[in-house]
Amino acid sequence: MDKMIGHHTHGSHEERKRALLRDAEFYRTGVVHARAQIKHAAKPEVMFHSVLDHATWVLRTRADALLKPTGTSVSVLAPYALTVLGFIRKRRLGKPALGAAVILGALGWYLQRKRAEQVAY
Repeated sequence: MDKMIGHHTHGSHEERKRALLRDAEFYRTGVVHARAQIKHAAKPEVMFHSVLDHATWVLRTRADALLKPTGTSVSVLAPYALTVLGFIRKRRLGKPALGAAVILGALGWYLQRKRAEQVAY
């Protein structure tokens, strides 16, 4: 018995037996837990929630990267943005606000393109 493999090599036969039974119970509990996790993660609503979490994380990371040179972040601007969105919804200004956002976006794109052309020459 001195050549047993594993970490249960010391102690009496009964102590080793109890330790092995305890390890087996931990192993069975781990298997049951892993099976339950897999079964839960395979549900469509859980997969959808996971996809939304990932997409939100990606967008937040990109927005934070864009805002980094300004010294601010999404978490700093979010309360102000939510206040503005609430005001727009309350006053039913969705379409005019969307139009203004498109115009400002197009203007910003044009100015950036124009600046890039000037730098190239």
